[in-house]
Amino acid sequence: MATECSKCGSVKIRFRHQGRKVCGSVGIAAGSAGGAAGAWSGSQAGAMAGAFAGPVGITVGGLAGAVFGALAGGAAGGVTGARFGSELDERVLDNLECQDCGHTFRIRSAQ
Repeated sequence: MATECSKCGSVKIRFRHQGRKVCGSVGIAAGSAGGAAGAWSGSQAGAMAGAFAGPVGITVGGLAGAVFGALAGGAAGGVTGARFGSELDERVLDNLECQDCGHTFRIRSAQ
C-alpha cells in the first residue's frame, strides 16, 4: 500500500531525511575532531613503524597515522550520527513531504 498525503491524498511522497543529514554531518565533525585528537598517538605509531626507513619514513609514517586517525574517527562519528538521525526521522520529525502540495507529515499520521 502506497503512502498517501494526509492533506491532499497524493501518492507523490518523498522522504526528507533531515535528521539523518544533520546528525550525520555533526557526527562526522565530532568524530573527525576526536580522531584528530587521537591522531597524535596514531602519528607516533606511524612514525615508529616508519622509523626503519629513516627520517623520511618517520615523516611519512607519522602523517599517514594522523590522517588515518582522523578518517577513522570521522567515519565512525558519521555512521553513529546517521543512525541517531534516522531514529529521529522515524520517531520525532515530519520526515515525509508531499510533492504536490508541500505538506510535511509522519507515516503514523498518514496511516
